[in-house]
Amino acid sequence: MNALYGGLWLLAMVLWGDLKRWKKYYPTLLFFMIGDFLYLYLLSDHFPLWTYNPQGIDETIGITNTHVTLSIMFVKYPATTFIYLAKFPETGRFMQILYGTGWVGLYTLNEFIDRKLNLIVYDNGWNFYWSILFNVVMFTILRIHYCRPLVAWGLSILFILFLWNIFNVPSEVFR
Repeated sequence: MNALYGGLWLLAMVLWGDLKRWKKYYPTLLFFMIGDFLYLYLLSDHFPLWTYNPQGIDETIGITNTHVTLSIMFVKYPATTFIYLAKFPETGRFMQILYGTGWVGLYTLNEFIDRKLNLIVYDNGWNFYWSILFNVVMFTILRIHYCRPLVAWGLSILFILFLWNIFNVPSEVFR
């Protein structure tokens, strides 16, 4: 399943991504990836909110949560960044909201399918509704980062602190 997802995201990136101007989106891509690296490093072993659960051939060949996370970071995130930012409507607040909502819907649908196939497991109070909120915040902040990076960093820190407190993340995650 991991290879199928990866293939679909690569195809989407080739078809719709603005690969010629990748340098324009690169800072936002790194910002996107850093957030997931922080989660992977700090929480995935000691206080996971979600864990990828490889099935079928992925499980047979030894794919782990870390492998899935890294493939998402190195395939899905570049595809998302190069398409989402390149096609983002420059005018019309309604069209911008509609566009962002479409991306939130796409990520939410992807996770819904993953849940139905038991490819993702929630822990420590996380649930599907938290994922929807996370997607809304994530796509909003990605666009903000593209336009105003320092504002996005500030908002991200505030959202991380909010989640940290809501889920009572123990200090032991800092190793």
